[in-house]
Amino acid sequence: MIQITALPAFSDNYIWLLQDAAQRRCAVVDPGDSAPVLAWLATHADWQLTDILVTHHHHDHTGGILALKEHTGARVLGPALEAIPGRDVALEDNQRIRLLDRDWQVLHVPGHTAGHIALFGGDDVQPLLFCGDTLFSAGCGRLFEGTAAQMHASLQRLAALPAQTRVYCTHEYTLSNLRFALAVEPDNPALHQRAAEAASLRAQGLPTLPSTLAIERATNPFLRVNEAGVRQQGEQRARHHLDTPSAVFAELRSWKDNF
Repeated sequence: MIQITALPAFSDNYIWLLQDAAQRRCAVVDPGDSAPVLAWLATHADWQLTDILVTHHHHDHTGGILALKEHTGARVLGPALEAIPGRDVALEDNQRIRLLDRDWQVLHVPGHTAGHIALFGGDDVQPLLFCGDTLFSAGCGRLFEGTAAQMHASLQRLAALPAQTRVYCTHEYTLSNLRFALAVEPDNPALHQRAAEAASLRAQGLPTLPSTLAIERATNPFLRVNEAGVRQQGEQRARHHLDTPSAVFAELRSWKDNF
C-alpha cells in the first residue's frame, strides 16, 4: 500500500509524497520547492526518491524539480504539451505508466493550463487522483489558458471516476472555496457539515485534504451545474437563461473570480 504525506510549501501549496515502505522508495507530485522534499529525505536517509511527477508548468509546481533531480537522479514525468524543466518522460492522454510498482493512467484535463494532466491510479480498493490545479476541494482552478468548455469537460471526466477516489489537489483552498459554495447553495446540508469539519481541521493546523469524489459531487458547485438550484443561481447572476451545463459552469467560474 502507498502511504501519502503532505509536505507544505509556500503559503498554501502541498507537495504530495508517495511512499512505498516495503522498498523504501518514494515519489513526489508537483514540487514547486525542493526544500521540503530535501528536508524529508535528510531525515529518511534509507529512502530513495525515484520519480517526480508534474501536472502542469506553473512555477509553484515545477520550481524544485531541477534541484531534486540533481540531488537524487529521480526521473521527471510531466505533460507532453507543456515545457517542464528536466522532463524525462512526456505524458500523453490515456497513457499508462508504472510508478512505485503500480499502474497509473494519465488524463489530459485542460482548462487551468492547456496541457494540464492528472494521474489516476492506486488500486480498486483505494483509487487515488492527483489533479494539480484542475479540481480543487470544493472548487476548481482558474482559467488561465483554456476555455470554460474545456474546464467543464475536464471536471466531468474526473467526476466520472469511482466515488471512493481520494482527491489530492495541490492547494489548501477549501475554506475559501466553501464560502463560495455556500453562496451558490445556501440550503445544501452537506455543505454546512463540510464547512464545519474543514474549519475544525484548519483550527488544528491540519490539512483539509484529501477529499473524495463522493464528497465533491455532493458539495462542489463546479461539479453540480446540472442541479436545478445551481443553474438558477447561475441564471440569476447572468440575468438570462443558460442553455447548457457548460454555460452554467462559465457563469459560476466568472462569479468565483470576483467573489
